[in-house]
Amino acid sequence: MAVFVGAIVQGGVGFGLGLVAAPVLTMLGPDLMPGAIQVVNLTLPLFTLAVEWRKVDWRGVGFAVLGRLPGSVIGALIIVYFSIYTRGIFVAVMVLVAVVLTARALSVPRNGFTITSAGFVSGITGTATGIGGPPIALVYQNAKGPQIRATLAMFFFLSAAQSLLILAFVDELPARSLLTGVVLIVPMVLGFLVSGPLRRYLDGGKVRVAVLVVAAASALGLIAQNVVTQIW
Repeated sequence: MAVFVGAIVQGGVGFGLGLVAAPVLTMLGPDLMPGAIQVVNLTLPLFTLAVEWRKVDWRGVGFAVLGRLPGSVIGALIIVYFSIYTRGIFVAVMVLVAVVLTARALSVPRNGFTITSAGFVSGITGTATGIGGPPIALVYQNAKGPQIRATLAMFFFLSAAQSLLILAFVDELPARSLLTGVVLIVPMVLGFLVSGPLRRYLDGGKVRVAVLVVAAASALGLIAQNVVTQIW
């Protein structure tokens, strides 16, 4: 259900699958994460690109991937040396800070430096927790809906492939995690198929607000999930 809802959100906003599903999967099966969600992250962008590939900002993708490479290495080290609880709180706080700073300003400049920086942060958070969308989405929040979705889709596809390779290299990608990810492709496809009406609604000028709301809500949910898990 979490993957189904997350796919609906990502199908409309351009990101959100990891934000919605990762906290739930981490709570239910921490040993499956972040590998399981990365399998889904690798697959969903292909559906978006099949529809909107012409809108990809290839220059932006290049800068983002350039920044993500060193970020992914740091993310892998975080997985090895830090607990799931610490990783979750770290990501949530970073997302909330980014949302607050963005909401107070009219826009985040979109240039080579900001995109590369967002890619770097996304590499850390995405590899460590499976949640790498907010940094890039916040940089692209003022772009048109189709461009946000297409650009993020290409970036997520390349990022997920990179993260899976790094997780395998550091021996944090068990077979059960991969199998779970394959099974979760089914609700992911169903969620994407029903996201069409949401795309049309958000393309009416509501994408920026949706990006900020989804990012903030997911960060708060991640904090709550980690606190509850720690108490239990």
